[in-house]
Amino acid sequence: MRVLLVEDDEMIGHSLRETLSSQGWSVDWVKDGLLAQSAWDDGDYACVLLDLGLPKRDGVEVLRQARGRGDTTPVIVLTARDGVDDRVYGLDLGADDYLLKPYELRELVARMRAVIRRRDGAAHSLIGNGGLQLDLTTREVLVAGERSQLSAREFALLHALLERPGAILSREQLENRIYGWGEEVSSNAVDVLIHGMRRKLGPDAIRNVRGLGWRVVAPAADARSSA
Repeated sequence: MRVLLVEDDEMIGHSLRETLSSQGWSVDWVKDGLLAQSAWDDGDYACVLLDLGLPKRDGVEVLRQARGRGDTTPVIVLTARDGVDDRVYGLDLGADDYLLKPYELRELVARMRAVIRRRDGAAHSLIGNGGLQLDLTTREVLVAGERSQLSAREFALLHALLERPGAILSREQLENRIYGWGEEVSSNAVDVLIHGMRRKLGPDAIRNVRGLGWRVVAPAADARSSA
């Protein structure tokens, strides 16, 4: 899944990007508030990791503007500002979670999974349409109860589709969810991923809508087809 990291500390930013990338997250890293606002406006992110003490524009203002325009992307504030008033203000402004530096990476990743689950309306780690489910904790797919492992990009693609079962996602929308800045994307990259996933999940798990994109079956449609 694609994450926006907003952090002006070179050491922290580099370490976070490398570690998250090694775990399959696609990370776009910016180092000031103006770039953060621009990237956030243009990107389609599963989560934003936001420092508050930023050059050019404070993280609080970046968050305020995002929420003001109705953006609901999950946000975890990562900051050294440890006052209770700071935490309350950040949460009231629209942050989904607040983590003080220094923090354990395992805890951060668990909190990222949690805020993404809440955004998806799932209290537990499984999302899906009944016959096809995705485990956000183990990054496995379940087909008729049988688990299979997915690559990082397969997971990101299927997560994007299962967030909105029945909705058609275009090639560009899927590429934006799977790939970060600077990653080379071949013209048939999405097709290759989907071809491989159909071999794992079954030929009808991901359906092509000619000229528009791809979708997974919505739960109601799934129920009607089995009735």
